[in-house]
Amino acid sequence: MFLLIYNIAIRLYGVAVRIASWWNPKAKLLVDGRADLDEKLYAEMKGNTRPVIWMHCASLGEFEQGRYLLENLRNTYPECCIVISFFSPSGYEIMKNYSGADHIFYLPLPTKENSRKFIELVNPKLVLWIKYEYWYYFLSELNKKNVPVLLISAIFLRDYVFFRWYGPLYKKMLRFFRWIFVQNPESEKRLKSIGFGKNVSVNGDTRFDSVVDIASNFTELPGIAGFCGDLKTIVAGSTWEADEEELDHFANLHTEIRFIIAPHEVDEQHLKDIEKLFRNSIRYSVYIRNPDQHTSKHILLIDNIGMLSRLYKYATVVYVGGGFGDDGIHNVLEAAVYGRPVIFGPVFNRFSEAIGLLEEGGAFTVDNALDLETRLNELLENPKLYQESGAAAKKYVNDNTGATGNIMRFIQENRLLTN
Repeated sequence: MFLLIYNIAIRLYGVAVRIASWWNPKAKLLVDGRADLDEKLYAEMKGNTRPVIWMHCASLGEFEQGRYLLENLRNTYPECCIVISFFSPSGYEIMKNYSGADHIFYLPLPTKENSRKFIELVNPKLVLWIKYEYWYYFLSELNKKNVPVLLISAIFLRDYVFFRWYGPLYKKMLRFFRWIFVQNPESEKRLKSIGFGKNVSVNGDTRFDSVVDIASNFTELPGIAGFCGDLKTIVAGSTWEADEEELDHFANLHTEIRFIIAPHEVDEQHLKDIEKLFRNSIRYSVYIRNPDQHTSKHILLIDNIGMLSRLYKYATVVYVGGGFGDDGIHNVLEAAVYGRPVIFGPVFNRFSEAIGLLEEGGAFTVDNALDLETRLNELLENPKLYQESGAAAKKYVNDNTGATGNIMRFIQENRLLTN
């Protein structure tokens, strides 16, 4: 019965996306990207004789979670062919030209036939499934072919489907993983409570290794240092409309502070809406053409994707967006690695790294614009608090590295990529 419901849901989802593509740009990207997927798969994978490492990511955040592990595998096993798949356009469209992979595809609609064809053409030797997004037919087909699948940096919260009366199909999917690397002991305990424990280990989060690697290989961004000068700078990253509305009063009032706003969505309408909120702002694409003409502007609006992990280096204090929306905050580790105090909104309880930063004193949560302004003033005007919180943020990141190395050792010790 559960499998029947699952099949119906997939078909309905496919129909809904096609209908939504008539007016929704993201849905259109997804439909167009999958339109010629079979031909693209056949053209790119036909004749490949190299062993394939396939990494699947739901979206961009999961890609960043798996990137450092994949790059380690590429360096250790240069004879392998690297394939990446994305379910979301926000992952595929941004990373489709990523040079660290041989092939990058959309994941097809996860029906039984699509799953079989995809796996037959890709023919993976090892599969890395990043964090979540469980597709029954993909996982069951890989299991039939005895292909090892590793679930990387997984989190299992108490309200997840696995622990509900309607979760048998999802519990069955867990049996298809050769090993499950979870982020925290709570996830391991919850899996043990439903009969899984022999192939589970607490391993931490691979993003800690990834952000440390990015920070250690930092390269300057054109024009940003000049914009900030010697002034205190607040970088607000991955912001949504609710975040921007909490920030605008403080930013408009304090012209002596530099503000850099990097929204999560950079479509034209959203950029125009932000410009209405932040009155003395200028887009990065305009500023960089002639910085000397725009010295009176104290708010820089980033109108591209891909700079954020390096932008945080220029901050005095960081605000990470998403915490005023249902889905919760974005990546706080990208900021904390530089030793910057981090502030975010009230929706953070599903993110262990945010809780850890709060407990260590490297981050602060706010409930509204007044809270935010109070906290910003405290950090900007109290050098002792600022230094202590920044040091705590950096220490928290450095103390939690090592997950990638553990997975690499597991792959090597179990000879998953050797004959």
